[in-house]
Amino acid sequence: MAVRSNNEKILFGVKLRHLRKQAGFAFSDFSKKTGMSISYLNEIEKGKKYPKQDKIMALADALSVDPEFLTSTKIPNQLKPIKDLLESNFLNELPLDLFGINLNKIIEIIADSPVKVGAFISTLVEIARNYSLQEENFYFGALRSYLEINNNYFEELEDAVIAFRKKHSLSGVTIAEEALRTILTDHFNYKIVNDGLSDYPELREIRSVFRPEDRTLLLNASLEKQQKIFQFAKEIGFQELGLVDRALTASIIRVENFEQALSHFSASYFSAALIVSRDAFIEDMKNLFAQERWNPQSLKDISLKYNATHEVIFQRMTNILPRFLGLSKIFIQRNSLNPRNGKVNIERELHIEEKHRPHFSALGEHYCRRWISVALLYKLNNLEEPRERFEPLVEAQISEYHNTSDTYLCMTMATSKLQFGKMVSLTIGIKVDDNLKHKIRFYQDQTIPTRTVNITCERCPITDCEDRVSEPIQLHNKLKKQAIQKALNDILNAK
Repeated sequence: MAVRSNNEKILFGVKLRHLRKQAGFAFSDFSKKTGMSISYLNEIEKGKKYPKQDKIMALADALSVDPEFLTSTKIPNQLKPIKDLLESNFLNELPLDLFGINLNKIIEIIADSPVKVGAFISTLVEIARNYSLQEENFYFGALRSYLEINNNYFEELEDAVIAFRKKHSLSGVTIAEEALRTILTDHFNYKIVNDGLSDYPELREIRSVFRPEDRTLLLNASLEKQQKIFQFAKEIGFQELGLVDRALTASIIRVENFEQALSHFSASYFSAALIVSRDAFIEDMKNLFAQERWNPQSLKDISLKYNATHEVIFQRMTNILPRFLGLSKIFIQRNSLNPRNGKVNIERELHIEEKHRPHFSALGEHYCRRWISVALLYKLNNLEEPRERFEPLVEAQISEYHNTSDTYLCMTMATSKLQFGKMVSLTIGIKVDDNLKHKIRFYQDQTIPTRTVNITCERCPITDCEDRVSEPIQLHNKLKKQAIQKALNDILNAK
């Protein structure tokens, strides 16, 4: 007897459920007609069991259909989205159990209302096709949701770092590059080539490549010391955590499945936690927020203290602030500016506790230059002396989002990544409420500018904006539609 796949069982069950309901049979009626117990029929419909041939004949006879129709891949049009979903790589690759999701329950929900829910799924698929959304966007989106659900704090990874530090006697605040290099070479049998990618100009933006055959780590020669430390610590994370499913480049060029995306996150988290010790960093954050005046140098000094990249410091802030300082309504955003075309992109964002503003990526639109995250990029780009671009710019801003009650204290650090042909800003925003006012003393500092901001110029109604670079086209279209609707309502309501 052929062994049936999980998808075959589910598809058979969904088809059976659809035909039974279409025929108007309750489970009790269907049980009498087929001579099978209600519990057995229920297990078939839920995709847990696939009936033997004699039972298939009885089911087909009760439903007045050809037995071959039940066992074939043919399916009513209303159920086609279910078939598409089952054949999707998303479901094949995503570890639904990680999110506590039962695939059979999803299918059951769709089967209960196949026309409405099926149309919804088909629409999502079509939108994805029209906007060229690929599997990797889905995986990274799922990963971001996973991090947000967990407030971007993972105790098991923190514990793994503490155990690793103890095992290798890494007790200092700053971990030396050579110490990590030695652990990789001596403990994990790595070979490290400092200038391993220079013969491949196509890889000039790749920080490192790991060659598993001979356990060789090829480094980009342009890496700064802090970046090397992060890469070494991340490779240690892969090995120490036993993460096998990984890409061989420092950053994933094309993610193949969700597990791979999760592995890279876990290794990066391990790296950041190893470089920036949790307990010491908690005290640093308390001291920073206890200051009466906003001092940009304080944030720079913290980076120097740990010999960490600015991105690591901002990442650790998202780990620590919600859990240990009670500042849970935060977001982090990474923006980049391409000096060649002046275009700003949102490369990464994470929202904790709720969806904060901004949380919008608009294709071909101009992001509001009143944001401190965007303004600092242009300020950095306009510096006359190129050498100054290597010195990070750090500023704070009270951002009040237009026509909303949402206000955030934003701290931004902008740096030049000239070796990668762009400039990058990192922003952490903390929602202004009574809790923030109580815990961050420098919030009252009058030197911190307050600005009304929006999403993009194309959607912004602010008329006296000196930073506007485009007319509010999207806003005009929206207002035009509203005016048309109002006129129609006036006609229909006229007496």
